Amino acid sequence: MSSYEPVTKDTFPSQIARQIKAMIVDGQLAANQRLPTEQDLAARFNVSRPTVREALKRLAAQNLIRSQRGPTGGTFVNGPSIDEEMDRLAAVSTMLVSINRITIDEIADARQQLEMLCVRLSALRRSDEQLSRMEHEIAFQKRIEATDAEFCASDVRFHRTLVDASGNSLLRFLMAAVVEGLQPISNLIVFRYRDRREIVHHHQRIVDHLRDRDGPGAAMVIEEQIAYLREHYAKAQAAREDRGDETTVEFRRHENGASKTSSS
Repeated sequence: MSSYEPVTKDTFPSQIARQIKAMIVDGQLAANQRLPTEQDLAARFNVSRPTVREALKRLAAQNLIRSQRGPTGGTFVNGPSIDEEMDRLAAVSTMLVSINRITIDEIADARQQLEMLCVRLSALRRSDEQLSRMEHEIAFQKRIEATDAEFCASDVRFHRTLVDASGNSLLRFLMAAVVEGLQPISNLIVFRYRDRREIVHHHQRIVDHLRDRDGPGAAMVIEEQIAYLREHYAKAQAAREDRGDETTVEFRRHENGASKTSSS
C-alpha cells in the first residue's frame, strides 16, 4: 500500500502534487496504476476534494497522470513515451536558450560530442533506408530555389535521421534537445553567413563514411562541420545585435512562407 503523508495548510495542491510525483518517480506508483479516487485522496491528505482536484490538474499538466471515463475509468499514472518526452525536452532547451541559460558555444560543444558518438554507432547500425533518407535531404539541400527556412528544416531532418540510425534510444532522447530544440536556433543565427554548399559537402561526406561503415571518418566530418559553424557564430551574432531582431523577423517570414507552400 502506498503511503500518503499529511500535508500542511499552505500550498496544499503543490504539496500533494509533489508527493504523488515523488511516488511515481521512485516506483511506489507504477505506470498505468489507478490512483485512489478524489474522495479517498482527500481523506488520506485530510483536505477537500477541490484541493485534490487542483493537485491532479497540476500532475496532468506535467503529463504524469491521465483521466479515463467510463465504468473502468479513473485517474491513472502515465507510462512515459519517449517521443512525447523528447518534444518536452526540446521545448525546454529552446526556452533555456531564449533566456540565456544556454550559450551558442555550449550548444556547439554538446552537439559535437554527442553527434560524434552517434555517428560511430550509426556507421555500425544504419539501414539502407536511413541512408536513402539522408541522401534525399542532401538532394533537397542542393536545390537553389529552396528558401533558407526550407534548407534549415532539411538540415534538422538530416541530423535527426543520423541520430536515429544510432539505434540507441537514450541518445535519441538526449539529442532531441540538440537537434530538435537547439540546432534550429543555431541555424537561425548563422544562416546568413554559412555557405550552403559547404554544409551539403559535409553531409555528403558523412553519408559516404556511413555507407562504408567508417565511424571514425564520419565523426571527423562532424568535428569539421562544427568547427566551420563556430567560425561564423561570432560574426552572425555581432551583425544580429546591430540589426536588433531583423534577422529573426526575416527568417520567420521565410519560414511562414515555406509552411504555406508545403501545406498547399
